Amino acid sequence: MNSTERVRNLILGKPYDRQPIYGWVYGNLTWEIDNVWGSLEGFEKKYEFDMAHLFSGPLSVRDDVIGAIREEVGELTPDILLERAGEVWTDPDCDVDYDSVRRDLAYYKAQHERFCYIQTPGILEHFNGIFGIQNHLMYLLLYPEELMALYARQAEWTKHFVRHVTACGVDMVHISDDWGSQKEMLISPSMWREMIYPYLKQISDEAHLNGCFCSLHSDGCITKALDGVVDLGIDLLHPWQENANMPYDIYLDRYQDKFAIMGGINVQNALGIMPRDELEKDIYRVFNTLRGKKWVVCTTHFVQKHCSVEDLGFAFDLIYKLARE
Repeated sequence: MNSTERVRNLILGKPYDRQPIYGWVYGNLTWEIDNVWGSLEGFEKKYEFDMAHLFSGPLSVRDDVIGAIREEVGELTPDILLERAGEVWTDPDCDVDYDSVRRDLAYYKAQHERFCYIQTPGILEHFNGIFGIQNHLMYLLLYPEELMALYARQAEWTKHFVRHVTACGVDMVHISDDWGSQKEMLISPSMWREMIYPYLKQISDEAHLNGCFCSLHSDGCITKALDGVVDLGIDLLHPWQENANMPYDIYLDRYQDKFAIMGGINVQNALGIMPRDELEKDIYRVFNTLRGKKWVVCTTHFVQKHCSVEDLGFAFDLIYKLARE
């Protein structure tokens, strides 16, 4: 069974031969990983990663144009962005912009048979990036109609993106859309259902229509939106953030037959923080809880700078061993 088959079977609830392995390891430890393993590819090959996270393809908006508009008008509000939207959004149908996706797939899928998923912006997180989190949350109350028109435009762009990347051969479209803080959602569940859900649903449906899985990344506690995750048709959720008021019991009792999860290796208060004997116990605990379930072993986010390469290697040596037991 190769990596693509392994991950596909896990998501579909079919038999698989071992727990798939992945990790968001590079961004904060680039020099350290390169110094020890030669490159990110060297690290991934050593631990036989089963997935590849692609960040290639076109961006949906022109940051330089947004910056110029902001300089011109001062505060960039949703009504102004909507009025200038034709200048801001890129053309999602420019074929040459997908050459980088094809190159990534030639390497990760054709050469290494990995399950390949590609990131695309969600709704809440995407416009947090444009307006700033505090402003965006305020604008949800002040400019609801204008925001939903912008959300619709982003969803339409992403649907075109989905068609192109699935034609290239990606296995899964990965929506990055943080909804949670450590204890609660950033917005009320009712507002999420009314203003965010409809546009994410269009993206997820488009992925499935084109024969592709759809996954979601959302940090924080999103317990109150989990039924919505099911309704969206999300196939895999990253992370199930146990340390953000989301114990695994909730997943095992209510959702393990609804969607797969990716995570389990906590970068916030375990990896790089716990002494190694405690970290070892924690990794064993998670494996004992989730082994054999619809679970891809992965870090809960990018490994942070407080983690040494020695601790990183210790953790993945253990993960590699336990995944094969």
